[in-house]
Amino acid sequence: MFSEKANSIFQEVIKTYKVLNTVDQSFINKYNKDEDLIAHLLYRKCWIDTVQWAYEDIIRDPNIDPVAALKLKRMIDASNQDRTDTVEFIDSYFLDKYKDVEVKPNAKINSESPAWAIDRLSILALKIYHMHLETVREDASDAHKAACQTKLNVLLEQRVDLSTAIDDLLNDISNGDKYMKVYKQMKMYNDDELNPVLRGQK
Repeated sequence: MFSEKANSIFQEVIKTYKVLNTVDQSFINKYNKDEDLIAHLLYRKCWIDTVQWAYEDIIRDPNIDPVAALKLKRMIDASNQDRTDTVEFIDSYFLDKYKDVEVKPNAKINSESPAWAIDRLSILALKIYHMHLETVREDASDAHKAACQTKLNVLLEQRVDLSTAIDDLLNDISNGDKYMKVYKQMKMYNDDELNPVLRGQK
């Protein structure tokens, strides 16, 4: 099933990132896009999410230097754009994969595209990883560990449900029972023609 592959790659990404555990480390994609494009895209997607998770932790430091915080905010903005672009590349992969499927007359559209569901699955992998750490943290109280274990159990159940939903959606698309229709995000805040503040700087 597709979700098994995705979840395995996401866990691989997090494990690899945590070896050095720094946002400044070089990114090397372990999957060749010409040999396994979807694995290449999934690996890239989760790496972006993993680095951004660290960015979001750092920027919440109450003692962070304001200049450094502004620089980091710009990095988070760039990461968000990279994340969105990669999600759209993943949807483009599926659009191409299923382009020859004969859509049934009564086929329905899903509320979100496959890639945006996969986006949630990637972030869920990070939530599970970090929540697990809280359940084994040596300096945490037993009450804290127990509370985090309860949350972890929910996250693990959520991964099963979301994985099943993604596999079902892809199966429905491949059978023509559902069809894809992708809307570009059309973000406005990075566009110097659409953002009035940026437009005023020109």
